[in-house]
Amino acid sequence: MSEDMSLFDAMYNCRAMRRLKTDPVPEDLLVKLIDAGNQAPSGSNRQAARWIVVRDPDTRAELARLNKVSVEAYIGPQSGRPSELPHHSSEKRQRMLQSVMWQADNMQDIPALVIACYQFDEPVGPGEAARAGGSIWPGVQNVLLAARALGLGAAPTTLGLMDRDAVKTALNLPADMEAICLIPVGYPSGNFGPVTRMPVEEVMRWDAWS
Repeated sequence: MSEDMSLFDAMYNCRAMRRLKTDPVPEDLLVKLIDAGNQAPSGSNRQAARWIVVRDPDTRAELARLNKVSVEAYIGPQSGRPSELPHHSSEKRQRMLQSVMWQADNMQDIPALVIACYQFDEPVGPGEAARAGGSIWPGVQNVLLAARALGLGAAPTTLGLMDRDAVKTALNLPADMEAICLIPVGYPSGNFGPVTRMPVEEVMRWDAWS
């Protein structure tokens, strides 16, 4: 897919792609993704988003290990995760979980793991780290849209970052930097297609909720 695909085409067809090939992604395309993420707005225009693109096999293996621990807890019977939702049948959720599990089993072989981070003025606790997401998630969405325009598959996750200390060690993060989102990136094994979302008339009201 050409990078000059329309913005709306990218948004309406930006499906989460977790099953990715092992083929390496050219460095110039990875730089394009991060440059797109860097264009996003941030609180008070602090521009404190920081990006790490992990290609080193040992670091990918460690992040994959941390991710799998969290994924197994997420899909376990005691997780409290609903088996179906009004807009997402049990069958569809099972397919989603299968792709999440595939990614957990194969993350070490995905060619690039993009880590979106935030740099604070000083070390912070988990609560303050989470609140920085408002300055990170717009950039993450830019990365996802840029990946779609470039024909790359991607899907954001936070599961692999739950063990903050282990992630900091793996990525050699300074004490004042927090990892907020992990985005595996590669060429998709499957086909791109439209996203499935609730109709806008179900999620939108004018002036007040009624």
